[in-house]
Amino acid sequence: MKALRHLTGAIVVTALLLTLALLAYAMLRNRPQDLPWTQLDLGQPIGMFTGRKLTALTEDFPACRAALDKAGVRYTVLPERSGGEACGYRDGVRFAAGGPRRIGFAPSDLGVSCSVAAALAVWEWNVVQPAAQRIFGQRVAEIEHFGSYNCRRMYNREGASWSEHATADAVDIAAFRLADGTRITLVGDWAGEGKKAQFLRAVRDGGCDLFATVLSPDYNEAHRDHFHLDQAERGRMGWRACR
Repeated sequence: MKALRHLTGAIVVTALLLTLALLAYAMLRNRPQDLPWTQLDLGQPIGMFTGRKLTALTEDFPACRAALDKAGVRYTVLPERSGGEACGYRDGVRFAAGGPRRIGFAPSDLGVSCSVAAALAVWEWNVVQPAAQRIFGQRVAEIEHFGSYNCRRMYNREGASWSEHATADAVDIAAFRLADGTRITLVGDWAGEGKKAQFLRAVRDGGCDLFATVLSPDYNEAHRDHFHLDQAERGRMGWRACR
């Protein structure tokens, strides 16, 4: 019993020291986004807890909208949708023209859950555009996608778990178009060592810090032509997949 008390005390002291070390690190580097208890700011660089904070927005539509508003992201709120069983959403948004976001989507009517929209905005600012400038010397003008909301189970298999697409908490990204018209596709450019493959891997890896799940052609044949990006709620507890 005494040994157990000593062990418990040691754990508490260690946790306290780690918390103090984290606080000192964040304060010295002026990076509040590295602290788990600070408010999410989409305009800040990606921090150690940005991904979990983004995923937490799946349960707090008002907080998500406030974060988009603070960052200057323009959007419209979509009407609630019910698809029966586990399908539907009450936190859907669609990006609107203007503001700090400069990437368009094709088709242009992409509607996603607010938490996915917030992650897409941070992905654009901190991952996609910097990678495009570094590798190609120009920005991304448009992202092509296969959509978000789809009332279905995973892989359309009967009895499987419901897909995150069933609640618009996922989006499938198929290609990127640069400012000069150059097109970069998952199905055609993932393999190899060229600049296009390098770019696709950079934006995949960067997305892993922001989305609960990132699946690429490295995962399986079903994803040979797109990135699957989702904000599964289990990501709040630290569960993340990046493949």
